[in-house]
Amino acid sequence: MLVTTQIQQARKVLLHARSIAVLTGAGVSAESGIPTFRTNGGYWQTHRFEDLATPEGFARNPKLVWEFYEERRRAMAAAKPNAGHLALVELEKRVRTFTLVTQNIDGLHDAAGSRNVNKLHGDIWIVRCLDCGKEREDRTKFEILPPKCECGGMLRPAVVWFGEMLPEGSIERATGAVARADVFLVVGTSARVFPAAGLIPIAIAAKVKVIEINPEVTDFSSEVDFMLKGPSAEILPALL
Repeated sequence: MLVTTQIQQARKVLLHARSIAVLTGAGVSAESGIPTFRTNGGYWQTHRFEDLATPEGFARNPKLVWEFYEERRRAMAAAKPNAGHLALVELEKRVRTFTLVTQNIDGLHDAAGSRNVNKLHGDIWIVRCLDCGKEREDRTKFEILPPKCECGGMLRPAVVWFGEMLPEGSIERATGAVARADVFLVVGTSARVFPAAGLIPIAIAAKVKVIEINPEVTDFSSEVDFMLKGPSAEILPALL
């Protein structure tokens, strides 16, 4: 009953909102069957993240890194947007201003139909040449790893690795959207990875209503206006 009441109250807040910002994390994708980076099982559990998701690791062994990312790409290619993704698409249609900030790299928000998506950690379907700097979308299965650009240079996934800067202007756009919002939805993220985690204190300081949706209690659950405990694929449609 408590959860039902909280959902009803949160729904009223959303109904009166003219500007909504959303932060999504790995939990949203996990509900589509995509394992998080840290729970990607099997062979990869024997490797440190420094070997698989850093510029230094890529320089040491680009083939190993590409084997890891190609496996992830195939898993993501088989995944479909879930009810949580689709609910966010519908929510975007209902308000004047809507910004979706995501830590996910799988492209499922795009596949669902979300339009204003700010990808803090890049996009696994974009590849970048280390020589000419060109980027392109490429969803094909690479038979030869590491893959090469038309210019002959080595390609890398256009994702943000540990120790790298976020895409230019992305955190600034996210910060502005959150500070100007009437409501800030924090969905499926523990928000322990900065700078994305810094968006929640910004919202609280700006007196933005914060709605958290997560199966687990997080470090900031006690500070938000509504903590809706449960999977986003169930809670988000219920909010609509």
